[in-house]
Amino acid sequence: MRRFFVFVLLLVSIVVSSFAGVAYKDGKQIKISKEKIRDKIKGGWAGKVIGCTYGFPTEFRYCGTMLQDYIPIRWEKDDISRCFKKTPHAFDDVYMNLTFLEVFARLGLEAPVDSFALSFANAKYGLCHANQAARYNILKGIMPPMSGYWKNNPHADDIDYQIEADYAGLMTPGMINSCAIVSDSIGHIMNYGDGWYGGVYVGAMYSLAFVYDDVEYIVKEALKVIPLQSKFYKCMDAVIKCYEKDPNDWKQAWYVVERNFSTDLGCPDGVFKPYNIDATVNSAYVIIGLLYGNGDYGKTIDISTRCGQDSDCNPSTSAGILGTIIGYDKIPEYWKGDIESVSDINFIFTSTSLNKACDITYDLALKMIEREGGSIGEKDAVVIYQVPKPVGFEECFEGIRPTSIVSINKTISQIEQPICFEGTGAIFRGRISGKDHDYVAEVECYIDGKLVEKALLPDLYTTRRPELFWFFDLKPGKHTATFKWLNPQNGMSVNFTELVIYDSLGVK
Repeated sequence: MRRFFVFVLLLVSIVVSSFAGVAYKDGKQIKISKEKIRDKIKGGWAGKVIGCTYGFPTEFRYCGTMLQDYIPIRWEKDDISRCFKKTPHAFDDVYMNLTFLEVFARLGLEAPVDSFALSFANAKYGLCHANQAARYNILKGIMPPMSGYWKNNPHADDIDYQIEADYAGLMTPGMINSCAIVSDSIGHIMNYGDGWYGGVYVGAMYSLAFVYDDVEYIVKEALKVIPLQSKFYKCMDAVIKCYEKDPNDWKQAWYVVERNFSTDLGCPDGVFKPYNIDATVNSAYVIIGLLYGNGDYGKTIDISTRCGQDSDCNPSTSAGILGTIIGYDKIPEYWKGDIESVSDINFIFTSTSLNKACDITYDLALKMIEREGGSIGEKDAVVIYQVPKPVGFEECFEGIRPTSIVSINKTISQIEQPICFEGTGAIFRGRISGKDHDYVAEVECYIDGKLVEKALLPDLYTTRRPELFWFFDLKPGKHTATFKWLNPQNGMSVNFTELVIYDSLGVK
C-alpha cells in the first residue's frame, strides 16, 4: 500500500511538473532549441496570414451581432494564394507589423522610436483610425508619444496597435516585460490607454507562447501586464470568468462583452453606433476564440471570426498566438492550404516575404535573448524568464463622455451661421474632396469667436486628417464654432458631415 501511495505521488509530480501552466520563477533559465524557436516564429506569422484570409470576407459586416452557426464561411485550399493575388490589402495586419520589423532589421534593437514613426508615416499604404490620425500628426511634426495621445488622436482607444504588435512578442520569447518595453515606444505612436493595452496584451501572449503550451494559462498570465483598474483588464477578466463558469458556451461570453463593454467613447465612426473598433472589445473576441477554441486550430479561428466586428484582425491574432504555441509544423495541413506557394512573395508595400519575416524575427529573437542576459549555443538558446509586471495606467477620454451627434451635411461655403453646441468637447467630422489630390485646404476654426486652430487638410487619402477638427478641453457651457477657408479652389470642397458633442461626466 505504501509503495502504491509513493507511486501515485510520483506520478502526480511528473504530471504537474510537465503541465505547462506551472509558472516559472523570475530569472529562471529556460533552455529552448533554436529549431523550436524558429518553428514557433513561423507558426505565428503563418497564423496571421491564415486568420486574415479566413476572416477578411466578413470584416465589419457583422457589427453588434455575431455570425450565427448557419452562416457559412468559405475556406478552400487555394484561398491564401488567391488573397495574395486579388486582395493583397487584406494582409494589413501583416504588412503593418513588417514596417516595424524592417526598421529593427536595418537599425538593430536600439533603433530610436522616431525611426519607426517616420517609416510608418511615410509608408505608401492607406491607413484608417488611430494609425491615420498618428500619421497626420507625425507628418505635421507631432511625434510619439504625443502622436497617439487621445487629445491629439480621438481614435486612441482603437484596435490599431493590437493588430500590429505580433512582432513584439515574436522577438521576445519568454521575456514578457521586454516585450512591453518594445510596445511602450512603438505602440504609443498611434495609441494610448485601452488602445495601447490591446497591443501590450497581444504581445504578452505571443511572448509566453514560447515557454508555455496551455492556452488558458497564457491568456490569464499575460493579463498580468495590464493594470487592474483599466476597462481593458476588466473586460478580459470578465471573459475569463465566463469561460471558467461554462467552457462550452462562447456566445454567453460574447453577450457579456456586448452588454458591459461595448460603449465606444472615442472613435467617431462608432460613437452611438453598433460599429466598434475599440481594442477592448476586439481583444475580447481574440481570447474568446483562444479559450473556447480549446487548442483546436479551426475552432479557434472560427469563433474569433464569428464574434463579428473586426472579424479578420481578430482571428488573425488568435491564429497567430495559437500558431506560436503549437509551432508551424503542427498547424493542420487543411489550414495551411497553399501558404508555401506564396511564402517567398513580398507582402504588398514591403520588401519582406513570409519566409524573410521569419528569418528577421528569428535573428532579432536571438539578439534579444542575449541582450536580456540569456545565451545562444550551437543548438539551443537559454532564455532568462521574466515574470509579468503591469505597465502604467492610462485612460482615454477621462472625465468626459459623448452626449449627442448632430448632422451637418454641408460644405464650408454653405455654413452661413455659427454652429452652436453645448459641452466640453467636439469632433467635427468630414473631409476634403475634389479632383486635385495634391490640394491641401487651409481652414481656420474659431470657438466662441477665438481662433483655436489653423489646420492643413490634405485631400490625398494617405495623408488626410481623419476628422476635420476636434477639441476636448472646452469650458462647460454653450459654444459657437465658425470656420474660414483661406485658400478656396474651384472643383474642391470642404465637407462637414456631423458633429460629435462631449460633456463632463454626470452632465445630462
